[in-house]
Amino acid sequence: MVICVYGAASKEIAEPFKEAGHALGYELAKRGHSLVFGGGDHGMMGAVARGTHDGGGHITGIQPSFFNVDGVLYPLCDEYIYTDTMRERKQKMEDMSDAFIVTPGGVGTYEEFFEILTLKQLGRHRKPIVILNTDGYYDPMLDMMRHAVDAKFLNEKNLSLFYLTEDIAEALDYVEDPEDMEISIETLRNL
Repeated sequence: MVICVYGAASKEIAEPFKEAGHALGYELAKRGHSLVFGGGDHGMMGAVARGTHDGGGHITGIQPSFFNVDGVLYPLCDEYIYTDTMRERKQKMEDMSDAFIVTPGGVGTYEEFFEILTLKQLGRHRKPIVILNTDGYYDPMLDMMRHAVDAKFLNEKNLSLFYLTEDIAEALDYVEDPEDMEISIETLRNL
């Protein structure tokens, strides 16, 4: 299985987040999966790539050609794919992947999550989406989404289009067999 992992590129994130990213990449590789990611050398992206490399997994970095400058890209990808734009990058990541795991990140990661969620809502794909909620990072975003449901801007069914967990093994269990681990809307409302 090819798993796309979204996450921060920031050099300044706290070490426990990077440790969780490394552990995710390592476990992903040990289960025989390949990584597709944004190609970054730092933050969550770099941590997941290093973990995947340490676990012996295949790594594909996809990045716009303007990112190809010293110190930006993870140097040990098995394959690099360059695009002209960020939009092309996201499309390539979506097309190549069987599932998506969202790790802590900033604006770019939020945008990637909401786009892939919107596409699933619109029936453009049926691929599993997991939010790896390390240290409760995404709790405020989930509060906002529940608020949107309460205010009738978001259909409550959309909350069941992704799986939420803080546990790496559970995240990978879900992408491997999403039908076996459906999460109820009521569970999401009470998180």
